[in-house]
Order: sequence, then structure tokens, then C-alpha cells
Amino acid sequence: QVQLVESGGGLVQPGGSLRLSCAASGFTLYWYAIGWFRQAPGKEREGVSCISGNDGSTDYADSVKGRFTISKDNAKNTVYLQMNSLKPEDTAVYYCAADSHWGPCKRDKLSYDYWGQGTQVNVSS
Repeated sequence: QVQLVESGGGLVQPGGSLRLSCAASGFTLYWYAIGWFRQAPGKEREGVSCISGNDGSTDYADSVKGRFTISKDNAKNTVYLQMNSLKPEDTAVYYCAADSHWGPCKRDKLSYDYWGQGTQVNVSS
């Protein structure tokens, strides 16, 4: 069955770094776009980044451009989100999701069919 499992969250100081992992099973990454989303208390879930299945093209929210990098390792069937220069406003539960539809990736939560359980990221001094 299709499964997504996030890991790598934790507590870091402002300016620090974390790398989140999204381990996929039950499908090959070539046929799916993978998105990273986050949700802070009292806020809507927002699209942080995504990576397309076929050509690996990426997209980022303006708030994380230059700080976050999405990548994937097809051999490990895993997608990563490298987060650098973290800010307190990055604090949220981070989710990865898979989109089985054809086409480039979108940072739209309604486009995604499968979701992981989330991993907490806290950025605080």
C-alpha cells in the first residue's frame, strides 16, 4: 500500500538547520509529485515546496526560497527537505504528501492524495 513516513523534526535554535526525510513505499517516485507542507497552530496548512516526478523540477514558497532545498533519492525512494537558516516562524508540523495526477508539481494541498503523519519542527531560543 502507499505510505509516506516523515522523520527528522526536532528542536533547533534560530539560524540552525534540520533535514527532514519522507520515506515512500508502495509506489515509485517517478510517477508522483511530492510536496512538503506545514501547519502552525491556528493557521492553515501551506505548501512549502514540491518536486515533480518525471523531471525533478521544484517549486518553493517565497518565505523559504534560498533557505530550504527539496531533493529526492530515487534509489532510496526518499524525498528530503533541507532547512537552513531557520526562523521561529518556521515552527510547525511538517507533512509530506504524494500527488498521483499527471503534470508538474503544485504547492496546493487539495492536489495531494496521500499524506504522512507529520513531524514537529520547533525553532526557538
